[in-house]
Amino acid sequence: MPTPRSLFIACLFICMFPFHAIPQDDLMDLLADDEAEKTEYAYATFKTTRIVIGHSVENPAPGVMLFLISHHFGHINEGAYEFFGLDQATIRLGFEYGITNRLSVGIGRSSLEKTFDGFAKYKILRQSSGKRSVPVTMTLFSSVALTSLKWSDPERTNYFSSRLAYTFQLLIARKFSDRISIQLTPSLIHKNLVETAEDHNDIFTLGAGGRYKFTKRTSLNVEYHYVFGNQITQPYDHSLSVGFDIETGGHVFQVFMTNSNPLFERGFLTETVGKWGKGDIYLGFNISRAFTIVKPKSFRE
Repeated sequence: MPTPRSLFIACLFICMFPFHAIPQDDLMDLLADDEAEKTEYAYATFKTTRIVIGHSVENPAPGVMLFLISHHFGHINEGAYEFFGLDQATIRLGFEYGITNRLSVGIGRSSLEKTFDGFAKYKILRQSSGKRSVPVTMTLFSSVALTSLKWSDPERTNYFSSRLAYTFQLLIARKFSDRISIQLTPSLIHKNLVETAEDHNDIFTLGAGGRYKFTKRTSLNVEYHYVFGNQITQPYDHSLSVGFDIETGGHVFQVFMTNSNPLFERGFLTETVGKWGKGDIYLGFNISRAFTIVKPKSFRE
């Protein structure tokens, strides 16, 4: 049994360290302040890594391999003999892999000019609100393209470097709402070998693209790339593509129309010759399938 003296000492000890109760309203305010301090990041600015044929700011998730099939037929205006272009085909097969939340790499091979390409993408900014407010997502993109066609004149001195071209892009996108996303894409394309002395080795373009989401799984995408004048002496036109995205589980299926025959950056940015007004339109599609190679928890941003 505790003695009266011990009870008195215990009471005295408790009184020396008083307990102050927190009113319920004050507690809710503290929780609200803590909630306001969180950073909310924008996600799914675009459905996949492409707007139409050009890259978006999106990367595969860490540890995820993306298999991408890009395919289009010939010109619609080729008429019934060519089944309105369906007898012709250009295809690119590619793999993309997410290393971290910000970094991804990829490789691909196109039937046009037997072109191999490889690229890296790094997300330097992520659109966010709350504790940290960032208005846009910004991604750096760099690729190299290798044409593996046989030399047109094998008797002359040919250099391997002449097969190479490089593309550098800054992808700047903002998700304005659940339905609308816009992206700007300034690009620099460097060709080691050009057709004439008057053609520029370095070519600057400015692209713009957007997405309008109809439902949770469907959207309309548009993409345009403008080539600044007096850089190319060969016939060319500005690339314009329109696509319709459909998400079906692990697949994203996209039907598109474009005036660009190439499906790699150097090609559609600087070597598009089709004209929409003349019916030089290619009907095509993209299919992307994601495979988890490594569990995401093994990665850190």
